[in-house]
Amino acid sequence: MAKYPFLSAEWMEEAHKIREEFHGKVSPPAHVVRMNQVITDVPFSDEPIHAYMDTSDGELELDLGELENPDLTVTVDYETAKAIFVEQNPQAGMQAFMAGKIKVTGDMTKLMAMQSQAPDPAAQQVAERIKEITE
Repeated sequence: MAKYPFLSAEWMEEAHKIREEFHGKVSPPAHVVRMNQVITDVPFSDEPIHAYMDTSDGELELDLGELENPDLTVTVDYETAKAIFVEQNPQAGMQAFMAGKIKVTGDMTKLMAMQSQAPDPAAQQVAERIKEITE
C-alpha cells in the first residue's frame, strides 16, 4: 500500500476514499464542532497547512481549506498534529498543550467535549486504515 505525507494532497485524497468506504458505518459525532486547524512546521511546505473539521451535518468532514465562522481555531505543529490525528495519541496532544505548543482561539469547550467522546469501533477501523497510508 502506498504511503503519503500526512495532510499532503495525495494523503487527503486517500483519506477521503477510506472515509467514503466507511460512510454510514461510523456512529455520528457526539458533538457539533466547526474547527479550523493551522498546521505549522510542515516538512514538505514552506507555508502552514490550513485544514478544517466540521461535524455540523452529523458526519465528520475533514479537508484542506478553512471554514467561515468556525467555533474555534487550533494552531499546532505538524508532528503533534500527526501524533493526535494519525497515531490517535491523546497524551501527545495534552503534553503539547501544556507546553504551549497548541494555541486555541474560540470556544475551547468544543475541543474539550470532543476529547471525552467514547471510541466507535468503525471509527477505530478508519483510524487504522488512515495510519496505513501515512508516511
